[in-house]
Formats: sequence, structure tokens, C-alpha cells
Amino acid sequence: MTHHQTLQLSHLPPNHDLHIALYHNVTNASFLHQQLLAGNTDFEYALIDASVILSRTHVLAAAYRAVNDMLENRLRSRNVHSEIVFSLSPNNNIAESFRRFGITPSTTSLLIIKLSTPTKTYLSSTVQEHLNSVIEGENVPFSDEVLSGGVDEKRVRKIYKLNSIGGGGKGGIGKGREKDERRELEVGVLGAMALRSVTN
Repeated sequence: MTHHQTLQLSHLPPNHDLHIALYHNVTNASFLHQQLLAGNTDFEYALIDASVILSRTHVLAAAYRAVNDMLENRLRSRNVHSEIVFSLSPNNNIAESFRRFGITPSTTSLLIIKLSTPTKTYLSSTVQEHLNSVIEGENVPFSDEVLSGGVDEKRVRKIYKLNSIGGGGKGGIGKGREKDERRELEVGVLGAMALRSVTN
């Protein structure tokens, strides 16, 4: 069973669809990373290390900003897909954002986004077929539950400099408290991403 999704974000023009897929236990990240570095247009996707993604909201906020910047001719990176990766960053260092959020040869949990626009239309079935043929890994649902199960919270806190938010540990706290801390961390992350936009 495949778990690819196509989403239309609110407040964006029609026909700007995001094709999204999440994979765990990826074994060919090195090959995928090489395709990206070589500029292979068949691999023009946002290839994101899912271990630093807290939730759907976290990554969709970055996608919204990148698509909006594309529509306003304000892209700072090579294309809208690399801009999605850059938009996750709390600072303006593009190379650092790729190292922190993009695919690396050792990535095992991979979130993939492909934007379809009126001038570059990609069918969901075509994207799904291509990904299924090139990704060696387990396609899993793109859900908050799955994302939160694979996130490296300690690394997220370090990237966004949010070590003072929440407890950061799971020992001795109930599910309700853990959920509250996760939500508090997500708000801090989204705030850090938004603050970067005022320094542009």
C-alpha cells in the first residue's frame, strides 16, 4: 500500500499542489544525495531528513513560505524545492540549512515533496510511480503520529536553539505532559522560522 498524498495549501493559488511521501528505513540515501548534487532534474524534489521534522505543520509551513516566495519572485536558492529545505532554517545560511534539513548519505527517514504548478504540472500517479521505482525504503503515512515517532527532538532543540523549552526527556512524565511539551516545542520552531523572514 502506498501512502503518497497530494495537498493544496490554503491561501495559495489553485493548481499549486504538493505531492508528499514519507519513507522510513531508506537504504539508498547516498544514491539519492548524489542525484541531487549532480543536478539530475529527474530528482527535482525537496528531499528532507525527516528526523528533524516535528509535524506536518512544521514542514507545510516551510512549503507554504517557499511557494509564496516563488510566486513573489523572491527565491534565494536554486528552485522551489531547495527553497522548501531552506525555509525550514532558523537562519539565512543556505548551505547550513541543506546540511541540517536536507538528505545526507546517512539519512534513513526521508520526507519528499514535489510541487506541481500550472506551468510545471506533475500528476500524483507519475510522482508516486517514480518514487516507488527509485526509493529503497518503506513508504509510511505522512502523519503527525508517524513523524513524531521518528523525530530527534534533542537535535531539533539544538538546531533551533530551544533547549529551554519543555523537558526534552520522556522519563517520568505522562502522555498529556509529553504532548504539551511537543506542542510548545513546535510553537518555538515555527516562531524561529517566522523570525528569519523579518531579517531578510
